[in-house]
Amino acid sequence: MGAAICNRVFWKCRKTEVENFRTGIYAVWVIFQEMKFMRTLLSKFEVFKTIQAMSKFRLLLTFSILFLFSCTKTNSQMIDQTTVKELDLNRYLGTWYEIARFPHSFEKNLVGVTATYSLREDGKIEVLNQGYKNTLDGESSKAVGKAKIPNKLEPGKLKVAFFWIFYADYNVLELDENYQYAMIGSSSDKYFWILSRTPQMDSTTYKILLKKARKRGYNLAKLEKVPQKGD
Repeated sequence: MGAAICNRVFWKCRKTEVENFRTGIYAVWVIFQEMKFMRTLLSKFEVFKTIQAMSKFRLLLTFSILFLFSCTKTNSQMIDQTTVKELDLNRYLGTWYEIARFPHSFEKNLVGVTATYSLREDGKIEVLNQGYKNTLDGESSKAVGKAKIPNKLEPGKLKVAFFWIFYADYNVLELDENYQYAMIGSSSDKYFWILSRTPQMDSTTYKILLKKARKRGYNLAKLEKVPQKGD
């Protein structure tokens, strides 16, 4: 049907400019009429009803995704994300050992994980995460990032980035007065860490931190301990 229109337009376009103009108008009119015809034809078949049903399905799916997203956000909002009021950055710098964490893709199968913080010349914090794949004798893995404290009035709320300018929340929820252990969270309840200055943490301190985490609203069912040398 479209080929016939093109042939008619091609031969008429070889006439005078006036005829070319008339031909263009005629071609547009013909196409418009054929579109109306096709729409009328489709409306008489089940395929048109199918298209309408698919449109409704897409709309329903969109609302479902938005609903699930709002539920996820609500779950995160249920977590008490209050951070420490005071944080001496110089005392916080240095190496921390991961004692426990929630599983996530960027630390999958990593053991013996440490995070080392040092001050950069520009005032930001260098973050060096290290670990071993699968076993403590496995292949070493490293990731270098940066961190900053956006608001000096909230020193426990840091931002960490391992890729360009994409920062994530790093919230210091609990911190030992002697800077021997820390509990870290984020704006999402999917991220949670327990850190220590030593590769092992005594069971009493560990249980106290678990209790505090539960009180904040964390579901610790998926919490996994991180093997460290000397375990």
